[in-house]
Amino acid sequence: MVWKPSSQPTPAPEPQRTPMTPSVPVSYEPQRAAVPTQTPQAQEQASIGKSLVIKGEVTGSESLYNDGRVEGSINLPGNRVTVGRNGVVAANIAAREIVIIGKVRGNMNASDKVDIRGEGSLTGDVVAQRISIEDGAFFKGGIDIRKPGQQKVNGEVKDASVPASASTSSPAAETAQTATAGRA
Repeated sequence: MVWKPSSQPTPAPEPQRTPMTPSVPVSYEPQRAAVPTQTPQAQEQASIGKSLVIKGEVTGSESLYNDGRVEGSINLPGNRVTVGRNGVVAANIAAREIVIIGKVRGNMNASDKVDIRGEGSLTGDVVAQRISIEDGAFFKGGIDIRKPGQQKVNGEVKDASVPASASTSSPAAETAQTATAGRA
């Protein structure tokens, strides 16, 4: 038997530690984040700031927002080119979609749409499937609306799905057919 004097304090009992159990079952499988579907608007976009001046050819595989000055050509097929409020472009532009809020002098070739906003100004010809010109916008030039798959061959608009030999006939062949029909 061990005797303890009463003058020494007795240590306080340690609180009993119990493991915490969550009220909701916890899954240890990593959860996958929802992957957003990539739309043309969600693609990466390069920017040209309003103090930048580019002289030459701009090409690439991403969309472009231009708030600066570009002289030459812009060729971004399958992408969107936006000329911002401060943008000044003296270039031909080829892209999927072209949005003009600033000033552009040059020809536009869009595989889908050209959009000239209210503050925008375009002097040049447009070739596109669709065009939108808001009230207040300035536009001077020609418009050539093309259906998907149409292309211009020797100054004539042709359907790309029809071979050139099937859509045209020579004047000699027409004369021979007329002469044969006249004898019968």
